Amino acid sequence: MKRISISFLMILLMAGVVYAKEDAKMKDTFSVIHSRKSVRIFTGEPVSKTDLDKIIRAGMAAPTAVNMQPWSFIAITERKILDDLSEGLPYAKMLTKAGAAIIVCTEPDKAHGKSKDMAIIDASLAGENILLAIEALGLGGVWTAAFPYADRMKHVRTVLKIPEEVIPLNVIAIGVSTGQDKPKDKYNKEKIHWERS
Repeated sequence: MKRISISFLMILLMAGVVYAKEDAKMKDTFSVIHSRKSVRIFTGEPVSKTDLDKIIRAGMAAPTAVNMQPWSFIAITERKILDDLSEGLPYAKMLTKAGAAIIVCTEPDKAHGKSKDMAIIDASLAGENILLAIEALGLGGVWTAAFPYADRMKHVRTVLKIPEEVIPLNVIAIGVSTGQDKPKDKYNKEKIHWERS
């Protein structure tokens, strides 16, 4: 059996410490879920492409009917595009201070049974994963609807040159929160029914 050098063991040990430190920074699943909130007040600081990639990967990990994955994602970091999007979206004015945005799109022809409903459900699940990933990274985000509003979808399609067969479901603003937005406790035991309604 070959001897493992001490320097190799030190490298392994150091790698373990780095991973442990990274894991320690991450919130546990329930903390992420319960601390997620709609953040509309951003500092204007940028969001890294590394973080955006992690966020989109989380979106792609969502459940999807028959694993059809009818979604696609447009990541925006350019200030002019963020500003242009905000101009035609009445509830997305925070984009002018956001560091980035992700537009979750879906394509009915690529969904199970070519169903528009399935396409929207799948993309919505991806959108929720994105919001949770944003929270897990210590950033803030908010879902702003494009679908089902014809004027908003048209504006997003025009700014981003999205083909007509692709539905821009939402524009998720992402950035560094000022800390002013807080999570809401939405638990309501009256909404829970055991065994029957």
